[in-house]
Amino acid sequence: MLVSNELYKKSSKTQKIRCEICANYCKIADGKEGICRQHKNVNGELFDESYGIVSSLSPDPVEKKPLKKFLPGTLTYSIGGFGCNMGCLHCQNYMISQEYGNYSRGIEITPEAIVENALNYNCKSIAWTYNEPTIHLPFNKKTSLLAKQKNLKVIYVSNGYFSDKSLQEVLGFVDAFNIDVKSMASDFYKKICGADLDVVLDNIRMIYLEGKHLEITNLIINDYNDSIEEIVELCDFIVEELGPEVPIHFSRAFPYYKMDCISPTNPETLFKAREIALDKGIENVYLGNI
Repeated sequence: MLVSNELYKKSSKTQKIRCEICANYCKIADGKEGICRQHKNVNGELFDESYGIVSSLSPDPVEKKPLKKFLPGTLTYSIGGFGCNMGCLHCQNYMISQEYGNYSRGIEITPEAIVENALNYNCKSIAWTYNEPTIHLPFNKKTSLLAKQKNLKVIYVSNGYFSDKSLQEVLGFVDAFNIDVKSMASDFYKKICGADLDVVLDNIRMIYLEGKHLEITNLIINDYNDSIEEIVELCDFIVEELGPEVPIHFSRAFPYYKMDCISPTNPETLFKAREIALDKGIENVYLGNI
C-alpha cells in the first residue's frame, strides 16, 4: 500500500526518502526499510508492507487496555499489528513487536470487517493496541474513520513516539489514549528504548491540551526506573503539566526479551508508587500485573 506523500519526503538528489510517520524520521534508501520494518522505500516511494495484516483481534474489557475512566464496563475490539518504532530491551510483547520474522502468523482483514466484528461483539469502541499503532497509521486511520461512522469510539494504546504530522492526523480520529511513559530519565529512553523522552512528553502535553481522554502507564522495573525520585518526577509532571484527574497505572514488569535476567518488580515498590501518587494529589491511581 502506497503511503500518502504527506507522510514522507523525497530527496531531490537521490532515491532516499525521509519517513515522517513517527519521531524516528528514518532516512530510507531504495529497497530498504525503516526502523519499524513496516515501511519500505520502493523506487523512491514509501510503501506500507503490512497494510491490512494484523497479529491479533479480540473483544476485551476496556479496562484491560488499561483505561479505567473511558467507557467503563464496556467491550472494546482490540487490534494488534507487527513491529514497533522503539526497540525496548524489556518489551513485554516482543514476539509481535520485535521478533515476528515475517507475517506468516498474520491475519489479513479489511477495515470494513474490523468494524463489522466490533459491532457484532457489541463493542463500544475499537482499540489499536498490543504493538505501537502509529506505524500502521494509513490502515488504522481508514478503519477508525469507518468505525466513527458507526458511532464507535477509537482508542490508541501507544508509546507516544509520534511525529508532529502523525500526531495531528491521530488527534483527528482518536478519542482516548493510554500512553506508556517508560521512564522519566533521558538515558533510560536512549539506552533501553532507543528513543527521546522529550518527544514523548511533548506529545502527551499536546494530547491533553487537545482535550482527549488520557491515561498514563508506567512499567516499573527493579533497579532501572524504580527510584523514589523518578516516581515523584512522573507524578509531578502529571499534576503540574496535565491535571490531577489524569489516571496513572503503575505496572509490574517481568523478565522478557533482552532483559530476561531481571526479577519481577517488587510489589512493595508499586504500593509505594501508589502512595506517592496519591500524596501528590493524583486522583486516580491503579496498579497492574499484581
